Amino acid sequence: MLVKRLLDQSNARRVIVFSRDELKQSEMEQRFSAHPRYGVLRFFLGDVRDLDRLLMALRGVDFVVHAAAQKQIVAAEYNPIECIKTNVLGAENVVQACIRTGVTQAIALSTDKAVNPINLYGASKLASDKIFIAANNLSGADGTDFGIVRYGNVVSSRGSVVPLFRRLIDSGADHLPITDERMTRFWITLDQGVDFVVSCLRGMRPGEIHVPKIPSMRIIDLARAMAPGLPIKTVGIRPGEKLHEVLVSADEARRTVELDDRYIVRPDGFQPDLAEAPANCPWPKVAEGFEYRSDSNSQWIHPDGIRVLVQAA
Repeated sequence: MLVKRLLDQSNARRVIVFSRDELKQSEMEQRFSAHPRYGVLRFFLGDVRDLDRLLMALRGVDFVVHAAAQKQIVAAEYNPIECIKTNVLGAENVVQACIRTGVTQAIALSTDKAVNPINLYGASKLASDKIFIAANNLSGADGTDFGIVRYGNVVSSRGSVVPLFRRLIDSGADHLPITDERMTRFWITLDQGVDFVVSCLRGMRPGEIHVPKIPSMRIIDLARAMAPGLPIKTVGIRPGEKLHEVLVSADEARRTVELDDRYIVRPDGFQPDLAEAPANCPWPKVAEGFEYRSDSNSQWIHPDGIRVLVQAA
C-alpha cells in the first residue's frame, strides 16, 4: 500500500523494496507491472541482519521507512535470539547504513507493545526505538534524521485476530475463541497507517515519536460483529499478552504534546543534542499523568462500525 501511494502521489525517482521474501516481491512486481510509473520500482532481496546488503541497497536513497520485524509473540518467546537479531540488531544495521549512505530521513514503525513491554517482542521493539532515537546523536546536525511512528493493531494484517476469525467462520467453527471479554485494542486501517507515515515524512523532527489518534475496539464486539449468531468461548489470556494496550505512557506524558490528529512524544534528557520543544510551542502539553490507553480512549468503534471496517479491510 505504501509503494502504491508513492507511485501514485509522489515524484520519487526510485522506490526501492528491500525484503527477504522473494515470493511477495515477485507478486508485487506483477501487480505493478502495468503501472505507468513501474520503471521507478526496484526490488532488492536482502535481510536487515546483513549490513553489507543494506549499504548496497541504500546508496542514493533519501528516505527510509523501516518496517522489518519479527512480530509473532509466541514465536519470539520460543526463539528469542532470532527475534533480537531482526528487531534489535537489524535496527542498528539500518541506522548504520542510513548514516553511512547519507539518507535524509529514516522512520521506524513501532507498536503499542513497545510501551511498558511484558513480552520479548515488545521489549525488542522498545530497544529498536531507543536505537533509532539515539541514532540522532550519531548522525550529527547534517546527517540522517531518525524518528518513530507508533500505532496499534492494523485491521486484517498478517497474524491479527481478524483473519483468524475469518478462517474459523469460513471453516464452519461452532464458536469463536476470545482470550478475555474485557480485552481492548487500538485499531488502525492499512490506509490510515500509510497516510500517517507519509504525513511524517519531512514533517517529523529528529527524535520524535508520532502517535496517531485512533479508536479502540473491544475484542468481544469484534467477534459479535463478524459472527452475530456464533457462540463465544473465553479461552484465557496467552503468556505475554496484555488485557489493554498503551500508546503513550504516563512517564512519557511529561514530554508529550497534542495535535488535532496525533500525539508527539519529544526526546528525553538522554538525547541532549536534540533540540528541545520551544517554549512558545503552539501545541499544548498533555496533562501530568496522562495515558493514552485502549480501555480509556475517547474514540471507540462499536459493532456497526466494526462490520463496515472489517468488510472494507
